Amino acid sequence: MMMGDQAEKLREIVKAQSNGSSAGDEKKTRIIAVASGKGGVGKTNISINLAIAYSRLGKKVLVLDADLGLANVNVVMGVIPKFNLYHVIRKQKQMKDIIIDTPYGIQIVAGASGFSRIANLTEEERNSFVSELTALADADIIIIDTSAGVSSNVLAFIEAADEAIIVTTPEPTAITDAYGIIKIISTEIDDLDLGLKLIVNRVSSVTEAKKVAQRVINITGQFLNIKVDYLGFVFDDPAVPASVRKQKPFIINEPRSRASQCMQHIVGRLEKVEYREGGGVSRFLKRLFGRLDS
Repeated sequence: MMMGDQAEKLREIVKAQSNGSSAGDEKKTRIIAVASGKGGVGKTNISINLAIAYSRLGKKVLVLDADLGLANVNVVMGVIPKFNLYHVIRKQKQMKDIIIDTPYGIQIVAGASGFSRIANLTEEERNSFVSELTALADADIIIIDTSAGVSSNVLAFIEAADEAIIVTTPEPTAITDAYGIIKIISTEIDDLDLGLKLIVNRVSSVTEAKKVAQRVINITGQFLNIKVDYLGFVFDDPAVPASVRKQKPFIINEPRSRASQCMQHIVGRLEKVEYREGGGVSRFLKRLFGRLDS
C-alpha cells in the first residue's frame, strides 16, 4: 500500500475515534512538546517537574516519554514499568495497560527504549498505534518529553503539539544547539504558529538567564524571522542533582528549593500569561502522522 493510502487510512481511524462527539464537545487536551538541541541540558527533569507543578493546579497531567531510543522518564521518577510503548506498538498491550499512576499526582507512559522511528512502523502497527493514542484524551495536559536533538520523530511531535518548549543552558554549545533546533524547525515545518518558548536551565543568576534568552531570541528573530517567547529559567540548584540521585522529582524532594520555585513560576506563566487553548488529541494525531507521511 502506498504511503498516501496509509495516511488516508490513519485519518479515517482518527475520525472514527472522534465519532459520537462534535468538534466543539471534544475535550481540548493541551499538548506541550519539550525538546532540546542537545542532551544533558535537563529536558526530562524539566518535563517531569513541570507536569507535577501543573497537577497542583488541579489538572490531570500525563507525561509521554517520546524518547524512543533512550527512554528515561521512569528512571528519573524511580518507577519500574512492566510495560511501555513498545508493547503497545507491537499490539501486545493496550495503552490503558501501560499508563502508570505515580505517587506524585501525575501519570506517565514509559518510552520504548531501543525503538528507532515511528515512521518505520508497518501499516497495521501504525493504525493500531493511532487508535491506542486516543486513550490519552482524558488528560487535561499531555507533556511530551522528546528525544534530544533533531530527528523525524522530534519534528513530528513538535509540529503536532499545541506548543513547544526548547530547553537550553548558558553553555555556549547548548545555546548554539538550541538555535540549531529552532533553525531546523523553521525550515522543516511549514506552520510556524507553534508557540515556541524557551526555558534556560542551570543559571547562576536572573541576569545570566535573561542574557542567554535574549541572545537566542535576537538571533532567531533576526536570521530566521521566528518569534520565540522567553518562558523562564531554573537556577543551578544542588537540590536538582541530589533529587536525581534519589530518583525523586526535585519539586517533591525539595519543594522549597530555588529550582522548585522556578518551576512554579514557569507553570504560572504558561497557564495565565501565555495560555493557549489545546487542540485536542485528534488534532495532534492528524498532524503527527501527516508529518511522518510527508
